[in-house]
Amino acid sequence: MKSHWEQEAANWIAWARTAGHDVYWSYRDPFFELVPPPGRATLEIGCGEGRVCRDLASRGHLVTGIDQSLSLLRAAASAHPEGTYAIADASALPFDDGSFDLVVAYNSLMDMEDMPGAVREAERVLAPGGAFCVCITNPIADLARWNGNGWTLERPYIQSGRFEGTYTRDGLTMTFKGWTHPLSVYSRALEAAGLRIEALREPVPPIRRDDLLPMFVMFRAAR
Repeated sequence: MKSHWEQEAANWIAWARTAGHDVYWSYRDPFFELVPPPGRATLEIGCGEGRVCRDLASRGHLVTGIDQSLSLLRAAASAHPEGTYAIADASALPFDDGSFDLVVAYNSLMDMEDMPGAVREAERVLAPGGAFCVCITNPIADLARWNGNGWTLERPYIQSGRFEGTYTRDGLTMTFKGWTHPLSVYSRALEAAGLRIEALREPVPPIRRDDLLPMFVMFRAAR
């Protein structure tokens, strides 16, 4: 997905930074309720243009953001010059064991080719007692299609598979690519890495959505 996000960098920056446009602003508060207080150091994997890093920093976290898109990292560093940003693969992090008290993956795990590897690396760089806070798109939201009479699934929920969707709203267009995994696949990746889920949320959107489907799953896992 490295090449995809580099190709879509300009579109994503516009999409993410246009005021009131992206649903992030409607869902970030339930996510940050799961995030523990600032510790020694925080890492965000798949930080993109940096909005989560900026929100973490505003809450007192000393943040390092990593991504594989140079264009997005440059945009993140430009908007938050006091932050630390680096090109890195989430499944092969260039940090020592136990370097961070908190690792965050906000809407990035479902875009990673080696999601279990990224989870293993998140556990490795966490200090004892550290937390791994994650938001993913609910797989049902990506699989469900309205047929006029009800909802059908593009493929069986239980099967992992590729996802692609192009959306246009208010003059902005963005193509998303990634994977849908049943929640059990994420759970097994956490178990294999030695992480345990402490809290899990499917937040109700504060704005009305006609489809009534859960859009995100958020959880905090502990080392």
